[in-house]
Parts: sequence; C-alpha cells; structure tokens
Amino acid sequence: MDDHDHRSEDGSETADTGPEDERTDRTKESLLEDEADDAERGREGIRDRQEQGKARADHGTRSPDGRDAVGAHGDSGHEDGGHGGHGDHGGGMHAGHETMFRRRFFVSVLLSIPVLLYSETLQDWLGFSMPAFPGSEWLTPVFAVIVFAYGGVPFLRMAVPELRDRAPGMMTLISMAITVAFVYSLASLVVPTEAAFFWELVTLIDIMLLGHWIEMRSVRRASSALDELAKLMPDTAERITDDGETEAVPASELEEGDLVLVRPGASVPADGVVEDGESDVNESMITGESTPVSKGPDDEVIGGTVNGDGSLRVRISATGEKTTLAGIMRLVEEAQGSESRTQALADRAAGWLFYVALGAAVVTAIAWTIATGFDSAVIERVVTVLVIACPHALGLAIPLVVAINTSLAARNGMLVRDRIAMEQARTLDTVVFDKTGTLTEGEQGVVDIATVDGVSEAEALELAAAVEGDSEHMIARAIREAADERGVSRWTASDFQALKGKGVRATVDGERVYVGGPNLLSELEGDVPAALERFADRAGENAQTVVYVIREGEQIAAFALADVIREESYRVVDALHELGLEVAMLTGDSEDVARAVAADLGIDTVFAEVLPEDKDEKITELQEGGKTVAMVGDGVNDAPALTRADIGIAIGSGTDVAVQSADIILVKNNPMDAVRLVKLSRASYRKMQQNLVWAAGYNVFALPLAAGVLAPIGILLSPAVGALLMSLSTVIVAINAQFLRRTDLSVPSLSGVTAPREPQPAD
Repeated sequence: MDDHDHRSEDGSETADTGPEDERTDRTKESLLEDEADDAERGREGIRDRQEQGKARADHGTRSPDGRDAVGAHGDSGHEDGGHGGHGDHGGGMHAGHETMFRRRFFVSVLLSIPVLLYSETLQDWLGFSMPAFPGSEWLTPVFAVIVFAYGGVPFLRMAVPELRDRAPGMMTLISMAITVAFVYSLASLVVPTEAAFFWELVTLIDIMLLGHWIEMRSVRRASSALDELAKLMPDTAERITDDGETEAVPASELEEGDLVLVRPGASVPADGVVEDGESDVNESMITGESTPVSKGPDDEVIGGTVNGDGSLRVRISATGEKTTLAGIMRLVEEAQGSESRTQALADRAAGWLFYVALGAAVVTAIAWTIATGFDSAVIERVVTVLVIACPHALGLAIPLVVAINTSLAARNGMLVRDRIAMEQARTLDTVVFDKTGTLTEGEQGVVDIATVDGVSEAEALELAAAVEGDSEHMIARAIREAADERGVSRWTASDFQALKGKGVRATVDGERVYVGGPNLLSELEGDVPAALERFADRAGENAQTVVYVIREGEQIAAFALADVIREESYRVVDALHELGLEVAMLTGDSEDVARAVAADLGIDTVFAEVLPEDKDEKITELQEGGKTVAMVGDGVNDAPALTRADIGIAIGSGTDVAVQSADIILVKNNPMDAVRLVKLSRASYRKMQQNLVWAAGYNVFALPLAAGVLAPIGILLSPAVGALLMSLSTVIVAINAQFLRRTDLSVPSLSGVTAPREPQPAD
C-alpha cells in the first residue's frame, strides 16, 4: 500500500482473487475419512469444534462428527476404505483410528502367542518344546486364521478402493503380503511344503498393526492444532445488560453488538472493540508474540486471547465463523487437507513398488525354476518376495513431516493454506516485498510543507484535509492529523471521487481540488512550479513521499511525508541474502523515495511508481526471467501480485489473517517470518527426502535377498526378518520426522538492531 495508489479503498481489490486450493486425487483415501470430511464441511460454528475437541480429549475414540469411530462403522472404521496417503490429518479422525489399531494390535499379539510357541521353526531355532495334547497341532493354524480375520482383514478392506480405482498403493501392498502368506500357509496343510508361514503371517500382521498405531498416534499428536485452537475459546461470557448488570451466557449465544465484561485473567469470548477499561492482553496463542499487548478504548481484541490484570468492556464485532480464531482454524484445516507434491510422489511410489514386487516375484520364480526346478522352495521364495515388498513407513514418511511442519509454522505465526507453496518456498530465487507497511512502519506523517506565493500553509492544509476528510488512507490520516495538530479548521467537501492509483478529487467551496502523488501530475499534465519542484527533489533525497495539492488546475502546495523503515527489515534483507535469495521491492512511491529506501536496506531490484493493477506485471517480468518469485504484501491491493507470484505471502495483524489471495499468511505484521518460512521449507524438504530414503531404501537390499541372490553363500531372507526390517524402517522414519521440531528458525541480528523474537517449538 504505497503512495496514494490504493484508493479503490472500497474493497474491490480484495475480491476473491486467490487461487483455488489444489487437490490431488483422493480416490485412495478411506471411506471413513470421506465421511469425516463430509461431516466436517457440514458443521458450522467454532463452538462445535470446541465441543468436538473436548469429546476427543475425554474419550479418544470419537470421530470428527462426534460419533464413536468404532461403533459408527462396525469396528472397522478406518478399515472400510482405502488408507491411501493419509491426506487428511484431523486430530479426532486419527484419534479414532489410533484407538482401533491399538486395540487390534494388542488382541492380535495375544492371539499370536500360541502360534509362536507351537511353531516348529521357532522351537528348533530357540531350542525349546511345548507340551503336546490332542489337537495341539491345530493351535498354530487356528489362531493364525483368527489373527488374519481380526487383524488382517481390515487391511484387505482398505485395499478395495485402491483396486477398484486401479490405483494400487500402500494398502494393496500390505494386503498382497498378508494374503499370499495366508493362502500359502493354508495350502501347506493339504499340500506338502517345506514350511508353513503361519508364524511369519501373524508377526507380519502384528507389525503392520503396530506400524499403523504408531503412525496414527504420531500424526494425531502432530496435527492437534485445531483442538488446541478450539480450547482457547471460553465456554461462557459475562454479557452486560441494558440496566448495567452482568449475566452469564454461553459464549455461543453472543451476537454482534453485545457488550461483555472481560475480567482479569479471563479469555475474550469473541472478537470485539474495547469500549472501556485498560489492560494488557496476551495474544501469543494467536500471533505468536510473547509480549502482552496494551489495550484501551477503541482497540480491537481477538476472541480466545487472555486478558491481563485490568477489566475490559468489549463490544462484540464478530462471532462464530466470522471471528479471527475461526478464520485461523479454517486455514489450518485447509493446510491439513491439502496434499503435497511429495506426498503424491510417495503415493505413486507405493503403486510402483506394487508392480516392482510382482515383477520381482515373476523373475524369482523363473530364475529358481531354471536353477533348481519347480518345487515348494520356489513358491517359498516367491512368497517371501511378495511378503516383504511393502514398506509401511512409506505411508508415514511424508504425512508426519507435513503435520509437524504445519504445527511448527503455526506456532511461529505462519499459517499455511497451501502445502505445495510451503514446499516450493525452498526453491525461491527472489522475494518481492511491498514497501509501505511491510518494510516500513506504514505510519506516515507530514514533516514539511511548501506552498506557492499567495497560499499559506494553513490554507493548503485546510483544502487537503477537507478533500481527505472521509478517507482512511494513511496519507489522508497524516494530513488530517497535521491539520488537527496546527488547529486548522476543515472546510466541507462534496463530489468526492477516488482516482485509482493517482489520488482523490473533491469540490471545496465551489472549487475543484485534487490531492495526490506524482502519478496525479502525469494525469493532469500541469507544470510544477519551481519552488515545489525543488521541494520535491529535496524530499526525494530524504526518502520522503511528496503529495501535491492542485486547485482549479493550479499546483499550490506540496506535502512531504516520511515513513520509517522497520528495524527488522534490515535483518530480513540480510538474512535472505545469506540464504542466497535476491530481494526486490515493489512500490507506488516515486523513484527517488524507492531508491533511497532500497539503498538503505541493500535491496537488489526496485520497481517504483507502480499502479496496483500493474504490480502483477512486475511479478510476471521476474518470472519470465527464470525466477521463482514470492510476493510479500498486505493482501489488499496487492492481491493480483500475490496471486501471480509462485508463492503469495500475506502479512498483517491477527484480524487480517484470512487473506484469500495468499498461499501463506504471516499472522504477525513482521517480514522476518518470510525468512523463517524459507528456512522451515528447506528443513522440511530435507526431512521428506530422508524419510523417503529410509522408507523405501531397504527394499534395495531386502528384495534381492528375499529373491535369493545370496543363496549360493547360504543367505536367505525370511518373511519375518523382512517384516522386522520394515518395522525398523517405520520407527526410524517416525523418529527422524520428530527432529524437524529442532529446526533453528532464528534470524541473525545486526549490530545496533533489536534481536528477533525466539522461534517457538512445534506442539
């Protein structure tokens, strides 16, 4: 928002210009997740979410729509649909899945004990024997069948959508492994084979259930942001009645215009404006800033924040879905619902591995048949290849990193609407900043005035203040404040008109008066008086903005306004340069002002005197030069540029977080978080790469060993050992993802500049 170039100021440029959230194909996700998504979309009100969060905390098995995840779905919940890539990470949904998999794991382990104890193979290996009794030979197959039916069949159900959509994935791999082992073992009861796989079958199922349990618990813990946000809202509020008394009412019943009393230490029940009282309010849960913010009359407060030592009377301005907290929750939901490109790659990798396993099994069968002839040993090798082919860790590799990434970003004031944008931040070449309010404080003041002969400064201020009487533009406020400070009375203006990107026009005392910047002079094509031209040159050298007053076509005065560069802007530019990024600035201010600010900050590229509708063209210009560009702006008249950029980053106060044109919202009005965004993106991508290697890499060794490549030297890999390797891979992936929480998001401080706020850890 620079110069006088956002005078549309009617909100027209805040229209829905943001990109639609990209969604990858979700056909592989479970039916339970689809039902939960439908229920989630149908629910309204932040109070519903609060109640759901409490229900989940109390019972653990509640699905997002409030029903028991087991009872509502016949104890199969998650089992009746595909597991896919776990694209959605709702805490309640995964809490229900976690409970189900935990229960099935422990029951299956207990049922597996007789299978393991009466397995001849294990008895031979470990040198023990179990007492025989009539029918004891059937203990192993009977209990193995029960384990398969109770712990294994759910995986088969989850594979059905994948097969139906001809998109094999993780559940298909698991189902193939346990089905092959089950069928082979049953066949061994009637057809002589070297050995049955009953004990390998039950251990494989147990390990798969354990892996799913670990995954659901990890993801549920990492994606608990919505529940935590919901808990911020108080249950009740103290509404002040017409007679001045207070009454306790459910916070959900508050309406816009209600006056409420917020006592010391209480939470603000909804967004509002302070009418009476002074206090410090803790907004850290919303903005990430640990320092309490002083609030007094006419100051805005955010629902869910915690009042300090003073009492406040707050007039409610927004409730339910209109509140800032609800907007943040929607953004978190969108982030948790969007699927990353790397996750899509992991899903495809599972499908590829399915076909690789089939191909490897065919090659193994042919090779062993040629070498030794077709017998039960060949079938055993083929079964082993198919059983160990599924790296369950692949399903955990990306979702867990993304969930922790989202939580860590939110804790540090970054709300991710599009995960693809978060991933792409690591590839940025150039970061473009809007100047005013982003790199500068955005609060301008009149520091000097020049007039032509015959016009006094008071008269110039009278005219300008009259024209700017109803505008909320920062320059208009600065002019009005200057007039008030000098005790200048205001005339009444009529026929007001905003000239987009140029200034304003109105009629004052029967005369047509214009107020605007350099673009206004170009429009009116008038000659600048020598005195005003010298004044403008001097102001430009001092990085000051010049606004002209034109009466009936005659330029009569010029105001110089100054905007202070934010202290953190120096660190931002320096830190981005250290990360190897170029920094550009986009502004509607004059060339002189822009160059002065850029030189002071060390900015590489400057676009000055740019109209709002032309800002996106400058982004395109950089992109055509082969740059991957992020645009950091306020999301109002910067919306086209935010949308055009590869990554749109909206920066603003807590009440402006729901900027629809941006991919990522920085809750605090702090450009420093753009640096943290890049650092977090790079760290997250490294973890994704590492996890993919750990998740799928073991197959490079396991499949050849299972196929019998080292059989000539006596090394053969059994299905059970393969399953143990797979389980180890899952554990390593889960632990490695947790290390993302230790990412250093601090930014180096510069000499003489206040150190940045310490970054916050993930939940």
